[in-house]
Amino acid sequence: MKKTILTGLRPTGNLHLGHFFGAGRTWRDIQDEYDFYLEIADVQALTDNFDNPEKVRKNVYEITKDLLSIGIKPENVHFFIQSQIPEIAELTVFYSNLVTVSRLQRNPTVKTEIAQKKELFGNDGESITYGFLGYPVSQAADITCFKGECVPVGDDQLPLIEQCREIVRKFNNIYGETLKVPEPLLSNTPRIKGLDGNEKMGKSLGNAIYLVDDEETIKKKIMGALTDTNKIKKDDPANPDVCMVYYYHKLVNSEENNNIICNECKKGARGCVQCKKELITKMNEFLEPIREKRKYYDNNPNEVNKVLEEGTKLAKEKAIETMKEVKKAMKIDY
Repeated sequence: MKKTILTGLRPTGNLHLGHFFGAGRTWRDIQDEYDFYLEIADVQALTDNFDNPEKVRKNVYEITKDLLSIGIKPENVHFFIQSQIPEIAELTVFYSNLVTVSRLQRNPTVKTEIAQKKELFGNDGESITYGFLGYPVSQAADITCFKGECVPVGDDQLPLIEQCREIVRKFNNIYGETLKVPEPLLSNTPRIKGLDGNEKMGKSLGNAIYLVDDEETIKKKIMGALTDTNKIKKDDPANPDVCMVYYYHKLVNSEENNNIICNECKKGARGCVQCKKELITKMNEFLEPIREKRKYYDNNPNEVNKVLEEGTKLAKEKAIETMKEVKKAMKIDY
C-alpha cells in the first residue's frame, strides 16, 4: 500500500517561482508514489486575511489552476478545500488542549513570521490574533485528519512538523495509540531568492516572478533585477555569484549556457543588459507551457470546480473515518 502524504498551500496569491522550485516541482515528481492529499488551506489563509475573505475565495481557484498547470494531476492527487472539512476544525479544538500558549510562542517558524509582520507593518505584535498564533495546531489537525505519514517541507517548516509530532504523541499517550506520528519529507531545494536578492520571494516584497506573469511583465521585472553593484561599465569584470540575473539563469537555463555566462561575466565580456535579455527569453520559454495549460483551465472553470468537488468529497470521507476513531479513543462517541 502507498503511504499517505499531506501537503498544502494557503490561497493568498498565485504561485511564483519560489513555490514551483521549492515545492510544486517535487509534488509533481512524486505524485504517483503516494496516496496524496493536497489541501487548499483557506482557513489558515484567513488567520491573517480575515478582513478580506473575497481575496481568499478567489485565490482558492487561482492556486488550483496554477497547480494543475504545473502538472499536478487530479487522478493522482486529491485536491480539497480546508473549510469544507469541518472535522479539521473539530480536531483542532481537541488538540488545543494539548499544547500551551508558551510552546506556540517558542515555535521558531511562528516567531519568524511574527517578526516579519512587525517589520512589514510596524506593529509591536499586539495585533497578532489567536488564530494566527494557533495555526500550527490547525496544521497538526490537517495532517492527522487524513492519517498523513509523510509531509513534504523545507527546513523552515520543520518546527511545525515537530510541533505536530509532539501533539500526536501526547494524544496517543493519553488516549491510546490512535494517530500516526508523521515524518517530514525534506526538500533538497533551498528557498528561492527574490529578484532583489532578498532571501524570501513574496508578493508583499514585490520581488517575485509568478507563473501567470505575461511576457511584458517578465521583461519589466527582469530588467529591474539586482546585478553586481560593483560593475560600473559594460566591460568591467563582475561576480556572478552576487548577481540575481545569473541566479535565475541557473534555474531555467542549461548548465552549458550557464558556464559560458559565468566565464564571460567574470572576464567582463558580457554586459548586464545583454544578460538580462537572454534571461527574459529563457524565462518565457520556461513559463510558456505552464501558461498554455493555464489558459485551458481559465477557459474551463467547471473542470476546476469538478477537481475540487471530487477531491473534497473523498477527503471528507477520510476525515469522518478518522474522527470516529478519535472520538472513540476520547470516550466522546455518544
